[in-house]
Amino acid sequence: MRGFFVMAHFIYILYSESKDNYYVGYSKNPKERLSKHNQNHKGFTGKTRDWEVVYNEAFPSKKTAYHRERQVKQAMPEIIEDTHPESYRE
Repeated sequence: MRGFFVMAHFIYILYSESKDNYYVGYSKNPKERLSKHNQNHKGFTGKTRDWEVVYNEAFPSKKTAYHRERQVKQAMPEIIEDTHPESYRE
């Protein structure tokens, strides 16, 4: 009997203490992606190197992961206010 391999797709939430900010993203390889976020590059996450994964979810397809990423990005202000009211900024 042959097995099959399903490639998971992930959404993740990163937090940087030095920026006191969150970042929501998508990747097929979150460990590798975190390493890239913590390297010096142009872009939102490139200026600091203390990003850490505070949440992730796995999905069977890119389409479902992308849909969930959009949901999380839209809900982030509410999520932050509910969990960290002292760091919420309007």
